[in-house]
Order: sequence, then structure tokens, then C-alpha cells
Amino acid sequence: MKLYLVQHGEACSKDVNPERPLTDQGLADIHRLGAFIAQAGIRVQRVIHSGKLRAQQTAECLVSAIAPAAELTISDHINPNDEPRAFDWKDECQEQDTLIVGHLPFMARLVSDLLVDDDKHLTMAFQPGSMVCLQSDELDHWQINWMIRPELLK
Repeated sequence: MKLYLVQHGEACSKDVNPERPLTDQGLADIHRLGAFIAQAGIRVQRVIHSGKLRAQQTAECLVSAIAPAAELTISDHINPNDEPRAFDWKDECQEQDTLIVGHLPFMARLVSDLLVDDDKHLTMAFQPGSMVCLQSDELDHWQINWMIRPELLK
């Protein structure tokens, strides 16, 4: 099973718009990411996002590129300060390749929890529009397959 974890694209500040939609740069970064991963042949069956506008916009853009038939699911357990172990994504995914779009510090803590069983020992340096691919083996051990950041796609 592969797990694709994405920090939403660059968002407007609360001062500009309290709903914090993606900026023009954030949308451009996510469109480039979607085109790149589509060209690489990445497909997912499940897509989960936090429900916040910036995560929803990011998820919708990526879904159109790699999973047009996938159902978008909103989770109340992937907000910025939520506990990774409270997010029961495995039951929802049923061993399907899954895309999760969320926020920091949650996304970094989830990666660390999966890799080293310690969500306080951060192992990834996310930035807006970053994606990391994790893969589990037959013993449910997770490894990093790759990570991409927006500046690599320009």
C-alpha cells in the first residue's frame, strides 16, 4: 500500500481572507504537482482532506489529475494540531493507495509516527505544496519512497 501525504498549497493569510484559500502561487504549485504525478503514472483510490478550504482546493486539484473517479472524504482528525494516532485512516483506506491532504504540524507528525513510532521526532521538512510517498511492507512497516517540493517542479 502507498500513502501520499500532501501539505496543502500556499494559502492566503487570515488578514487577506479568513477562509485562507490557496494563493495564485499555491494553485500554480499544486497544478504543477498534479501534472507531474499524473505523468509519473500515480493513481489513488481514496482521497482524504481536512475540510478546510486550502486542503479541499489542493485535494480537488490533485484528484482531477490522478483520481477523477475517487470520492473525496473529509476527516475531522487531520487539522493542524490534531494527534496523528486519533486519525484512523487505515480503516477508511482498506489497503488502497491513498492521498491525504492536510496541514502542518499534523502531516509531519503523522509521517514521523509511521516511520519511527514517535510523532514528536520530526523526520520530514514539509512546506506548502510538498508531497511525500510512503509505502508499507507486508509487516506494516513504513518507508519513504520519495518526496517532492514545489521548487523542484519549476
